[in-house]
Amino acid sequence: MKTNEILENIKARRSVRAYTNQQVSEDNLQAILEAATYAPSGMHLETWHFTAIQNIDKLTELNERIKGAFAKSEDTRLQERGHSKTYCCYYHAPTLVIVSNEPTQWWAGMDCACAIENMFLAAQSLEIGSCWINQLGTTCDDPEVREFITSLGVPENHKVYGCVALGYVDPETPMKEKKVKAGTLTIVK
Repeated sequence: MKTNEILENIKARRSVRAYTNQQVSEDNLQAILEAATYAPSGMHLETWHFTAIQNIDKLTELNERIKGAFAKSEDTRLQERGHSKTYCCYYHAPTLVIVSNEPTQWWAGMDCACAIENMFLAAQSLEIGSCWINQLGTTCDDPEVREFITSLGVPENHKVYGCVALGYVDPETPMKEKKVKAGTLTIVK
């Protein structure tokens, strides 16, 4: 069977949780964001928004505000993260893309998921690591978090459906081999 570059790219992608300090270039970031905008969207409304942060001070403050929201949680595991001095929800990636959408359409989250996958695959093709980051989705309505993300450019009427950490893979961290779970496929003819 002939090698298919797209299928090989899909199979090679892994979630990365250890990054170098090297910043993603402007050209590569633009290519990744453009890939997001080519994802399918319900009724082709494209009500999503992508907020890319490459400022380390802003990323640090965002992490602190998320930890503050976690500290107020009734979930003891989240409280622990909220009080941790070392917890970083974006794994110290040099770039974080916040993916938000108007929550008025039931498919808003699905549109964002498609856009996030496009970013993952574009990043992989550019030899840039990526990881889905959920924490902002559960804390975006905390008043202190909301105030900050709005100041960063996330529209006030948007819910955050996920974030994408982007950066170069730390060469000291081995990549895990993907093992497809048995029983996950059914073909009906």
